[in-house]
Amino acid sequence: MIGIVSLFADFTYEGSRSIVGPYLAQLGASGTAVGIIAGLGELLGYGLRMLSGRISDKTGYFWPITILGYVVQMFAVPLLALAGSWQVAALLIVAERIGKATRNPPRNTMLSQAGKEIGYGWVFGLHEALDQTGALLGPLAVAVILAKQGHYQTAFAMLLAPAILTIVLVLIARWIYPAPGIVEKHDTEAQGKKYPRAFWIYLIGAALVAAGFPDFSLMSFHFEKADALPDMWIPIFYSISMATGGIGSLVFGKLFDRMGIVILVPLTLVTAIFVPLVFLGGFWAALAGSMLWGLGMGVHESIIPAAVSTMVPVARRASAYGVFSAAYGISWFIGSAIIGWLYDMSIPALVGFSVAAELLAIPFFLMMAKRKA
Repeated sequence: MIGIVSLFADFTYEGSRSIVGPYLAQLGASGTAVGIIAGLGELLGYGLRMLSGRISDKTGYFWPITILGYVVQMFAVPLLALAGSWQVAALLIVAERIGKATRNPPRNTMLSQAGKEIGYGWVFGLHEALDQTGALLGPLAVAVILAKQGHYQTAFAMLLAPAILTIVLVLIARWIYPAPGIVEKHDTEAQGKKYPRAFWIYLIGAALVAAGFPDFSLMSFHFEKADALPDMWIPIFYSISMATGGIGSLVFGKLFDRMGIVILVPLTLVTAIFVPLVFLGGFWAALAGSMLWGLGMGVHESIIPAAVSTMVPVARRASAYGVFSAAYGISWFIGSAIIGWLYDMSIPALVGFSVAAELLAIPFFLMMAKRKA
């Protein structure tokens, strides 16, 4: 049920995210502004999960907090149709990320309960595959609207329909499954313990990956500014990226359950290649780079949270997701701001910074792999 909810949620907000870069460019934003907006959105979108996770653990209100987050997120997207300036659009983009921050820790904790039975990697991989199905269909629908109407505002307004459907579905899920798997007794002693050292080592590696990972809004901004491809193709590229990520999350989720964290080493190496392809190449290189970017996003949303489930007991898991996401988001914000500034200064320097940050994460993943072995 949560996977189906996520399918329509991703249809809505990923459809939006596929065009916010060129939309901001059309409204007069600079590359630096786009980088800061994307980074601030991720900072709040990840940082506020610490608060959401802690409240979820303390109160046990997993469903109410999840539903609140979906409501905020879903209605921020169609309101972009009414934005008359890039500053107003920026506020709505950030509000969408805040909604996601609110609902993710309690939702992931509920998902992790299923992972205890059928495998953490498979649960998060399957969920991400449904996520990415929506993320594939949403941008394609947006591309059709742009081909027929040519207006970004019309595309944002169209996304009101799947937004409403998402809210209806999450309410149905709450009605059918009022306590989905939150059945383990909360160990009071576990709640008082510190997070294990492995958690912090893993967090450093994940934060480096986040710092070097450009957001698609800057990539699409580049496509618009460099005239690398027609406007209609930008959301199509995004859809292809999401399809790649969805397939990858299923495959690598299963591999994670068999091999553990070591699977992140080759994945980080491969996905680091997308940056030079996107920012230095032509149409076909940008397509290949976008696919690798989608694969990387699939890893971010499936294997990375699955690994946290294996390190922290359920009594502190929502809080752990919050702490992890806060550090992850701060790193993403700092990296995005630097990447946006470098875009205005020197694209080769942007590429060098991104690739270096990704590669620096690998020793930390190797440390984790040896600990598990």
